[in-house]
Amino acid sequence: MTGTATANIVQRLWNLCNILRDDGITYQDYVTELTYLLFLKMLAETGREDILPRDCRWDSLTAREGDALLNHYRALLLKLGQSSHTGVRAVFVDAQTSLRKPANLRELVGQIDKLDWYSAKEEGLGDLYEGLLEKNAAEKKSGAGQYFTPRPLIDCMVRLLKPQPGEVIQDPAAGTGGFLVAADRFIKQHSDELFALPKPQQEFQRREAFRGLELVPDTHRLLVMNLLLHDIDPDNVKGGDTLGPDGEALGQADVILTNPPFGTKKGGGRPVRSDFTITPDTSNKQLAFVEHIVRALKPGGRAGVVVPDNVLFADGVGRDLRRWMMEVADLHTILRLPTGIFYAQGVKTNVLFLRRGRTAKGNTQAVWVYDMRAGQPAYGKTRPLRVDDFAAFEAAYGDDPNGGAAREDQGPEGRFRRFTRDEVAARGENLDIAWLRGGDEAAEDALEEPADILEAIRTHLARAMVEVDALAGELNGNGAKAEAAE
Repeated sequence: MTGTATANIVQRLWNLCNILRDDGITYQDYVTELTYLLFLKMLAETGREDILPRDCRWDSLTAREGDALLNHYRALLLKLGQSSHTGVRAVFVDAQTSLRKPANLRELVGQIDKLDWYSAKEEGLGDLYEGLLEKNAAEKKSGAGQYFTPRPLIDCMVRLLKPQPGEVIQDPAAGTGGFLVAADRFIKQHSDELFALPKPQQEFQRREAFRGLELVPDTHRLLVMNLLLHDIDPDNVKGGDTLGPDGEALGQADVILTNPPFGTKKGGGRPVRSDFTITPDTSNKQLAFVEHIVRALKPGGRAGVVVPDNVLFADGVGRDLRRWMMEVADLHTILRLPTGIFYAQGVKTNVLFLRRGRTAKGNTQAVWVYDMRAGQPAYGKTRPLRVDDFAAFEAAYGDDPNGGAAREDQGPEGRFRRFTRDEVAARGENLDIAWLRGGDEAAEDALEEPADILEAIRTHLARAMVEVDALAGELNGNGAKAEAAE
């Protein structure tokens, strides 16, 4: 939880965007630009500047003025991008400043120097940086929402899946690192900040436990910075494409926590992974990511993954994927998320909770569905998602991370229901199961962005086509039966 001092500093840092806008820098580039300076300052504040060349440290900026400052800063970025330290190099690789006016750089350096760094260190510099990332994601003009999963949702998924010391934890669509940082925080809270663990296991947690990939270079830069500030070695969280050979090289994991990107993969129609058998030719990234997640789990491994509604009802490859997933894994729980919780997405979303089977057949016996969507308010900037919003779901889910706790089917009027594998099969493997009404349409009516409205319309059309195809199948079947009777 972000403390008062941290929240105040985050707001002051965000206000510095006015200086950057004066120099022609967009919201899209703002946090990346600020990351370079914050990284240098935070190393100085934590006594870790020894990983930097002496002429690239924070005091080399405070000691210069005018053109000499700007020229030195440009050279510093170039030099650090070639650093022998892998974490430093990952933050500064291909780094360039968009600042053109020396006075603006001088103002940024001076304002950052004035912040209450003592209080920030007390509350955690990693929390400060995460607060800045969240602030950026909440600003629609930045377009960063697509990389940012709301922290209350992340924390809920982590609490339910309970990552443990010694487990390999993977996020194949790592974004800015929210899931990995939250998993690390959970483990530290339950191990006296790792001090309760033997020394070799402490080293494993810091250097080997966390794996991931992030496709977008600038987002990967923010990811590395976030991990470093939380004392997580970023060497195993690389830049790359999970739906290509990079994804195969990730290896298997005990726990996967992720929110894959929505949309289609450019260049669809060609094989994306040599080990894929269900989705090799689809351009639907969400379906391909689900295949990766199931394949990347060790036998008995568990996963929580955010997916849009179309993964639950898409025909063709989507149906084949769901059938295969329920064979090789126990898809024990689906959480239907409320509308509007993602800043830059109008799509409706869900969380799939599953466990990879130790055999390849018949792992899903029943699917429990919790509807957190119907009758809920429209979430967004004026009504952000809160930790308390998940309390009822977490109580219904139970203490077993694999969904094995005693559960109660709450019936047609309740939010939590059980559907047998045979019932799902009778629906054509359609997992888009809704029984409550009310509130969902009102939440959609609150959408304002054209892209969000278009996505909502597209989802309705896709769902309608599935229903039309199912009806056509029934009519054809009845016709065939009538002919046979004659």
